[in-house]
Amino acid sequence: MHVHAAPASLSGKAADRTQSVLRFSLIATLAYVAVTFIAGLRAHSLALLSESGHNVSDFLALLLSFAAVYFQSRPADDERTFGYQRAGVLAAFINAGTLILIAVWIGVEAVHRLYAPVAVQPRLMMYVAAAGVVMNGVIAALLWGVARDVNLRSAFIHMAGDTLSTAAVIAGGAGILFTGRNWIDPVLSLLIAALILWSSWGIVRETLQILLEGKPRGIDLNHIRDHMQAVSGVLNVHDLHIWSLGSHSRALACHVTIADIPPSESLCILENLNHVLKAHFNICHTTIQFEHENCTVTNGCVVPIEEMSAAPDPAHHHGH
Repeated sequence: MHVHAAPASLSGKAADRTQSVLRFSLIATLAYVAVTFIAGLRAHSLALLSESGHNVSDFLALLLSFAAVYFQSRPADDERTFGYQRAGVLAAFINAGTLILIAVWIGVEAVHRLYAPVAVQPRLMMYVAAAGVVMNGVIAALLWGVARDVNLRSAFIHMAGDTLSTAAVIAGGAGILFTGRNWIDPVLSLLIAALILWSSWGIVRETLQILLEGKPRGIDLNHIRDHMQAVSGVLNVHDLHIWSLGSHSRALACHVTIADIPPSESLCILENLNHVLKAHFNICHTTIQFEHENCTVTNGCVVPIEEMSAAPDPAHHHGH
């Protein structure tokens, strides 16, 4: 059996830079939430109120991401032997789930307003939305520079989506200003809700796959098995399991059949297997158990078949 330790999720400098970006994003987003909420009430604009709600969820998403980056930078210990690599994954799952609920609320309210239109103030909508485009665009650009895992990528998607939806609010405000058609506001809200759902559903699926220890995205089990069996000295690979410890950290466990050779001679095979897995599939944490040809496994030990019926003799017991 061989265990190769996985690298830390974030180095100290990278974590500090990421936390600085998230800290600035939190302050700016909270300020914009207050502005859009007050302006939405004054302008009677559901689009602005939905933007405010969207930004509240983004503030919580950034707050969770901030906490997750802190935990991810902590080393493994006796209680958390794999460290806190899934803290960011869990944060992203909660963020995306919350956004889906908010999108549903926006959609229901928008349909209600289609049947009972409310007069809005398009100029105020446009002014506030223009400020939002600038703020969300700056935050999205900063997050893009540090988005190395699903946690930060979910935060980036939120802010990029905000930038696009806020730009749509400007267009909607202009449409209402020039045509006087107030139904543009709820229709715009439905489009924003659809955008939120589209961006969030992919994150939910990806994070749920990691939390359920499913096969990592883009991994072909048979392809990995073929590469491992192509290593000189490997006769067979079975009981192959691959899962994600975090969004970028993969783990593998398997049984490998080799010839009946001493453990010292099998070291080269083990090194070659780990090289293939790291170089071709970015799998750095492996647990590989060798089984010898013409041996069977009994009570966790590998014993030659011809010795199975013989009396126990410690001198002839083979453990690998």
